[in-house]
Amino acid sequence: MPSPDAPQILLALQLANGYGAQPGAWRMPGTDPSAYTDMDVLVRYAQTAERGKIQLIFLADTPVLDVDLEQQAPHHATDPIVVLTSMARSTERIGLVATSSTTLNEPFTIARQFKALDIASHGRAGWNAVPTSIPAAAANYGITLPSRQDKYERAHEVVQVVQALWGSWEADAWVRDVEGRRFADMSKIRPVNLRGRHVASAGPLAIPPSEQGQPVIFQAGGGDAGLEVAARYATGVYANPFTIDEGRAHRDALRAAAERVGRDPDEVKLFAGFMPTVAASRRAALDRRRILDESVDLDQRVRYLGSMIGLPLTPAQLDEPLSADQLAAARPSPGDPRAPHALDVAQEGWTLRDVLAHGVIDYHPVVPGTAADVADHMQEWFEAGACDGFSLAVDVYADGVDTFVDEVVPLLQQRGLFHTDYEGTTLRDHLGAPAQYGTDPRLS
Repeated sequence: MPSPDAPQILLALQLANGYGAQPGAWRMPGTDPSAYTDMDVLVRYAQTAERGKIQLIFLADTPVLDVDLEQQAPHHATDPIVVLTSMARSTERIGLVATSSTTLNEPFTIARQFKALDIASHGRAGWNAVPTSIPAAAANYGITLPSRQDKYERAHEVVQVVQALWGSWEADAWVRDVEGRRFADMSKIRPVNLRGRHVASAGPLAIPPSEQGQPVIFQAGGGDAGLEVAARYATGVYANPFTIDEGRAHRDALRAAAERVGRDPDEVKLFAGFMPTVAASRRAALDRRRILDESVDLDQRVRYLGSMIGLPLTPAQLDEPLSADQLAAARPSPGDPRAPHALDVAQEGWTLRDVLAHGVIDYHPVVPGTAADVADHMQEWFEAGACDGFSLAVDVYADGVDTFVDEVVPLLQQRGLFHTDYEGTTLRDHLGAPAQYGTDPRLS
């Protein structure tokens, strides 16, 4: 068992549309079909996560309708800030983090919304600062997507202006002197007057500091440009590695980049995306996922699986395993990091329907199995240095969040891998992030 002073796993729970990470979650028994707009349901999930001492809720967001609503629920929340504010008023400790695009939003709007959330939650807010890469989302704002270089130049400018605005009302400016008829010290509430190539703001922001000063910054971009944003500003970084080696390489690169710009690499925490399905057995977990798969196009998925492992698969073979000849001919696609795992699962003799139920083509690693199976995966990745924690995309929120909290969390705690209570009251406390108010003075 790790020593009491050993690092421990950090957990973020993704709560998006009110249903779950799988497309069929809205149709599952026990799920409220109206959960998409029911704040009480969403708040209950946040309260369950808080009961499990999970460090934060994360709402990803892309402001565009990207599914066919005839059969699927929307991917994202109605509005992340509204949902998190609802959660803030009914929870006490758990962090509240949402995406707001640096491409589509002006820095003053971001600064105002997230600092107001930080005040409302008593210092538990975080902002996931990412550019947008989807043309349809840009069209909703009446713009076309800029080049990648311009998007990331703008991202740097937006973060810097937002942080300057957050710090424009100094910590002791709010005097509230009733006898002296003095509300605040205006010498300590000053404009920022920043102008870059892409964005500008005069300021100041008329909101005082929260209990943690200002929101914590997260990042979820890829490539060298995304790594640079993360290294300079982020405390939490969302990543999508499919193997331990991928995760370790990403985390090592992130830590090295943070050190190059003058930050302590321990300040930057990598959250690996993870999709657990917890049940009494592996077979029961696969059966659960097979029901969820009734809402997806399995004909298309089985053909895609074939491209991953180098075989011309058809829907006619869905309920059969690969033949001996197919197994001999199968080769994992070198361009898809999920392919070796997909082939490993197929070689165990499962039908193709069950291979797909293992989540081999999902957007995060999937573990369908017992609570111990899920905890084993998390322990292996964490102890190998592949991540600092996990961003959990639970299959069905209605029962899956409670199951994770009641069955997986205690195992992690027994193994000394996860805390038994919050170490403080703010998100900055939960992540061990240093105090910061305004821009980081270490960065030029």
